[in-house]
Amino acid sequence: MPFSDRYGLPLSTTSARAADLYVEGIDQALSGNAESDACLEEAISLDEGFALAQIALARSEQFRGLIPQARERAARARALVGGVSARERGHVGAIATAIELGGGPEALAMVKEHVAAFPRDAFVLSQANGVYGLIGFSGRVDRNDEQLALLDSVAADYGDDWWFLSAYGFAHTELFRFDEGRRLVERSMQLYDRNAHGAHALGHVFYETGDPAAGAAFLDPWLVLYDRTAQLHGHLSWHLALFELAAGNLDRVLALYDESIGPKNVRAAPLGILADSASLLWRCDLYGAEVGEAWRDVCDVAMRAFPRPGITFADVHAALAYAATGDADSLDRLATELRDRASAGKLPAGEAVVDLVEGIGAFRRGDYEGAIGLLEPVSDQVIRIGGSHAQRELFEDTLLQAYLRSCRRAQAEALLRARLDRRPSRRDAGWLEQMQGAVEAPSSSDPPSAPLQATA
Repeated sequence: MPFSDRYGLPLSTTSARAADLYVEGIDQALSGNAESDACLEEAISLDEGFALAQIALARSEQFRGLIPQARERAARARALVGGVSARERGHVGAIATAIELGGGPEALAMVKEHVAAFPRDAFVLSQANGVYGLIGFSGRVDRNDEQLALLDSVAADYGDDWWFLSAYGFAHTELFRFDEGRRLVERSMQLYDRNAHGAHALGHVFYETGDPAAGAAFLDPWLVLYDRTAQLHGHLSWHLALFELAAGNLDRVLALYDESIGPKNVRAAPLGILADSASLLWRCDLYGAEVGEAWRDVCDVAMRAFPRPGITFADVHAALAYAATGDADSLDRLATELRDRASAGKLPAGEAVVDLVEGIGAFRRGDYEGAIGLLEPVSDQVIRIGGSHAQRELFEDTLLQAYLRSCRRAQAEALLRARLDRRPSRRDAGWLEQMQGAVEAPSSSDPPSAPLQATA
């Protein structure tokens, strides 16, 4: 083939310009920048038979919630692979399967098989990578180990590649290997400092090592130069808001929410909007911050974009919104439908999801003992819903508050100590100090304001 991608793999297209646009579009996608779709669309306009450009754009459409459009384009890409290389046929087949099935073990198996044969096919590898990838949403307890094992298997093939280093570093960080995670991500950012996935991975290093001041000092200026329409702008703003929340800067947190995270002003995939908005508002509630009517917009996103269960990470964040607004009917319907899916074997994360949803509802009603009874037994299963440690810590914080509000300070202290054993955190250490210095625990009749305040 006369054309190849940045990893030296052949591209079957009749147009040199289309090939260049595809390479740029994939780099834009791998770095989380805004121009990816425009590059791919222009490449297709120059060569409608360019199967790889078609399938890449289809995957983007799926992430943006354009499901029928994505499936139609995936079918078009499948029809275009006659006469292309075996690598390109496998590339299209693996990604098309992920689109058609909405993920799942069959798609993941195809990705792994393809990567074993073509380890430098980075865009296919990226489908299994990250907390929202095929492994991240597999519903498995050991998914972080599986993620790192996959990347370990191809590390020698990538060497000093900026995209791979950021993905590899993030996988280490999620397994609490912070020193190696930081080294890899910082090298990635040295090679390409506008890699938003690298900025995201570095944000996690700061979060997991309990350094919100350094996290804010990095992300705040980095975001100034990042396109507001890019896929990670809202989520990186969410990370910045968590750093500000840890420092007790609640006015700044709410300003970030209004400007860059909440549904009114952010352009992102519906899953990201729902998860970031609901989780930040719930944290604000736990810390005693007044969020006004903001929850109503989040409920609207949940009802419109996820009217039926299917993506567990979306389902549990929809539950937060329904519980926060007192929408018992929607919460009960969600729990019932999730229970039905679990009984039918259609819930990869298992029946623990139902307890998690019902525990959220119990907590918001002030039934803290009930919340403990539901949340505590499934605390080691929460990883199965997807997302990162930073995202899932919300549910630990909810259990922690339930312990405190039902006068179970010994269990609250044990939870905090367990978290501090696995990673440092000035926030958790500060909370533990507050607990030990408290003269009296709050009673279960106290109003639902946070007994522990945000602290750096």
